[in-house]
Amino acid sequence: MILKKIGQFILAILFVGITHAQTNDSISKKLTSELQQISANGNLVGFSVAIVNADGTLYENGFGFANKKANKKYTENTLQNIASISKTFIGVALLKAQELGKLTLDDPINDYLPFKVVHPKFKNTPITIRQLASHTSGIKDPAEYEGKGYILKDAENGAAKVNANFRDPSKMMPHGDYLKAILSTDGQWYKKKTFSKYPPGGMFNYSNIGAGLAAYVLEQATGESFPEFTKKHFFDPLVMNGSGWSFDTIDFSKHSKLYADADTELAFYTLINYPDGGLITSAHDLAKYLSEIIKGYTGNGTMLSAESYKELFTPQLTDENHKDRSDKEYNDEYNMGVFMGMSSKGQIGHTGGDPSVVTHMFFNEKTKTGKLLLVNTDLDKESVQDFIAIWRALMAHEDQL
Repeated sequence: MILKKIGQFILAILFVGITHAQTNDSISKKLTSELQQISANGNLVGFSVAIVNADGTLYENGFGFANKKANKKYTENTLQNIASISKTFIGVALLKAQELGKLTLDDPINDYLPFKVVHPKFKNTPITIRQLASHTSGIKDPAEYEGKGYILKDAENGAAKVNANFRDPSKMMPHGDYLKAILSTDGQWYKKKTFSKYPPGGMFNYSNIGAGLAAYVLEQATGESFPEFTKKHFFDPLVMNGSGWSFDTIDFSKHSKLYADADTELAFYTLINYPDGGLITSAHDLAKYLSEIIKGYTGNGTMLSAESYKELFTPQLTDENHKDRSDKEYNDEYNMGVFMGMSSKGQIGHTGGDPSVVTHMFFNEKTKTGKLLLVNTDLDKESVQDFIAIWRALMAHEDQL
């Protein structure tokens, strides 16, 4: 009798599991159908998506084309740069370095830099690593950020569009030299107006240069390059085998073309200030990272200690750090952890945008479910509606999965 009950119990569990799998399969098919329709009727050339929770990836897929002329499909394994979502890797890297005793977030950056960075209006107030990580350092992005920072992959690009800011490959320079040229008083592009009128630790001002500087500080503190450090501590443990910070560290045959519009290819480019937006990855790889981030939020992460994860998600900003604080659901600048954006509605993650690249990655702090979207096409008035439709479809199905 007891064995029979146990058998019935096991059968009941199996039945529930099968029903759940069938339900999830039905939801996945419905979501796929909706996204296929958006792709077929819209103006985005290619995109990939994923929905995850702390247990892993619930859904991942790609739509449209990675290469329209060659009829090459965009899949969940297609690679592209992900713009400012990359900054979250600076955050976890800083916390890992802190765990290893190489630095602390409240250290002045000049304790590590081979050149001095001083706010010209507040010379006696040191800039700290934490201030870089919360965008309160007082460093702004000068015109040279875009005018000098985008470098063509190839000198010859055929019919592909070359943006006005894209520079010849011969203009590539070491990341540290680029930062020194902009931020050191003897740098060739130094200007006092690169620094705001507010002191370090004061007003929030989103800074790509500040993010790159934080990664450079980490390199000086650890004695390892940023790509080496992130590969060892994050990419390898999470089996993000397709990911890298440069074209020569990934399988370029899997890289998507980028599109200025539905019919115009954009020339491939790279970033001198690469840590702020230059990570090349796929929805498949990034989903593993987002799942781990959610695990860390729930106290079960493996990349960082529980203490480090707590600090990653500790809000650093108040109303006093903002001029105008938007409370939109996916505003990643409402608050900041350690390079980790937080909206007022409980969405944690980051957005990203670079030439012909638009990305979103967030998880819901209540449901512990996350989603991401990578797009290989510049947005205009029409295609932005496609982007919104895709995101809304993910929102509608994430809790069902």
